[in-house]
Amino acid sequence: MSEETEQGLDFSMVIASTVHDMKNSLATLTQAHSQWQAKLSVQQRDTPEHGVIDYEFANLNGMLVQLLGLYKLGVNQMPLRPDYHELDDFIEAQLAHHQDVLGSRNIAARHAIDVASPLGFFDRELIGSVVGNIIVNAIGFAREQIVVSVGDEGGQLKITINDDGPGYPAYLIERQTDYVQGINQGSGSTGLGLYFAAHIAQLHVRNGMRGRIEIANGGVLGGAMFSMTLP
Repeated sequence: MSEETEQGLDFSMVIASTVHDMKNSLATLTQAHSQWQAKLSVQQRDTPEHGVIDYEFANLNGMLVQLLGLYKLGVNQMPLRPDYHELDDFIEAQLAHHQDVLGSRNIAARHAIDVASPLGFFDRELIGSVVGNIIVNAIGFAREQIVVSVGDEGGQLKITINDDGPGYPAYLIERQTDYVQGINQGSGSTGLGLYFAAHIAQLHVRNGMRGRIEIANGGVLGGAMFSMTLP
């Protein structure tokens, strides 16, 4: 291994360690903000500024989780621990985790589960991080509604998140097979969230089939529609 490669690895470890510390600091800041907010009157809490703060806290946390995940993927330290999980409980927990942000943005979120079995087989933490990030992204663009649906597709589990916002930009949809190339400085969207989601899905392999993601516009709410299919 060359000296340049070793320096590169050292630098990536420094970045990963820093991101981990940032995530801990953000958690402390979020907790302190929640405690302070609980002391305010309803009128003081119910302001657009608090909606922005709550959303950006969730957005920053999602980005830090993504960065740590991408680092672990790069150094093959992303262990897969799939197990059977109750789908209703899993989706409800994801929505409950973002309830404050949803409430502050006046967005109604619901879920619909239409599967033969109430159980899904996947890594709860990894899939949860993807679903959570997509929900936060949907909150940022939704006008009034978000729906998370779970169904069967060819014997595989399909989780779909749909919002009533403007939808995905055309350049991201056109580059379905290479999300990391979706970098667009003008729009501020890097596509790294989809890159991360695609790799987490692909880690799930079963019966010769590999997990995958797909993005489109439309669905029951007419906006952005993210789907993850797991074997």
